Amino acid sequence: MMLSLGILSLVIACLPALMFAKNLPAFLFPVPSIHPNSEGSGGDDTTKDAGVCTGVSVLIPARDEEDGIEASVNAALKSEGIPVEVLVLDDHSTDRTAEIVKQIAEADSRVRYLRGAELPEGWNGKQFGCKQLSEAAEYSMLVFIDADVRLRSDALYRLVICYESLGVGLLSAFPHQETETILEKWIIPLMHYVLLGFCPLHRMRMDSSPALAAGCGQLFMTKLDAYRQAGTHAAISSSRHDGVKLPRAYREAGLMTDVYDGQELATCRMYHSAREVIRGVLKNATEGLAGAKLIFPFTILLIGGSVLPVVLLPLSLVLGDPVAAVVAGLAVVAGHFPRLLATLRLSQSWLGVFCHAPAVLLFVILQWIAFLSHLAGRQVAWRGRTSS
Repeated sequence: MMLSLGILSLVIACLPALMFAKNLPAFLFPVPSIHPNSEGSGGDDTTKDAGVCTGVSVLIPARDEEDGIEASVNAALKSEGIPVEVLVLDDHSTDRTAEIVKQIAEADSRVRYLRGAELPEGWNGKQFGCKQLSEAAEYSMLVFIDADVRLRSDALYRLVICYESLGVGLLSAFPHQETETILEKWIIPLMHYVLLGFCPLHRMRMDSSPALAAGCGQLFMTKLDAYRQAGTHAAISSSRHDGVKLPRAYREAGLMTDVYDGQELATCRMYHSAREVIRGVLKNATEGLAGAKLIFPFTILLIGGSVLPVVLLPLSLVLGDPVAAVVAGLAVVAGHFPRLLATLRLSQSWLGVFCHAPAVLLFVILQWIAFLSHLAGRQVAWRGRTSS
């Protein structure tokens, strides 16, 4: 029995390990830095292609973001190599968000402050804010970022080059995720684990199926005509999970999408406490892995490949089954291999590697809490709204 379970766990653990190893090189951002002293930079002639873009409108929906909005706006204003405007929509903030943005706008004409309209019935606050921002943008190249994202100076330039060379309708990138608390280091890197461990990027780039849609809601780039063809954010008006739902809307409209690592392009601190991490996972889980179609198979895959081997290894040793222990040990190595790769190549925390099994267990538990809460008709409030 122990040996059979060990073999099963090894097989399950190898699936995301092999997929992650295959996906990782294709996930790294393909356009080098424009700074000659930056690592990975070079004399690639494709940099001249950004000249076809007249400018970029950076669009930031903000609700109670006084702690970070100034840094986000100022980082975007430092963009090099391309004209930029920064539009911030204040979604009825109760803090100093509006005051801070207005002060920046008074000092720099490239910044515009927008007061958000009242949230219509059935709309998510962020999606409604993004739609209003798009209607006020001056340039046809749009970049939607969250208010906690800090763009690097050459990020927009490199994103434009990448977008134009790929010919996609929507491009997104995962900023470097800054993590400080223990639970941040445990849970947040799992979004890379799930994406690269279970989504075949090579197939995604060849097949326009909406089922292969993937992205990061923290940073999207698109052109206005493609955005309108996809139905704008109105196509996902009630969603909290734009990282999946917006790329899916583009693909349903016949447009291709793509996603890359953006650790060289931007940084982001999503959450600042264990409570925020838990609520952040719960708020949109049912639109992702906690949906009725995915929660059962992903529970088996995540627990079977990451948690079960860690249980089987000591149990096999206690029961005196060395063969099962060896197989379980191999499964432990395979299960942790993606987190090791992510730490080495994506600048993630070493704590996440050593605590991968309990992190996955907690993550799965949170998915089930979200699933059962959804069945009971309960939804986690975010930014003071159940529809935020």
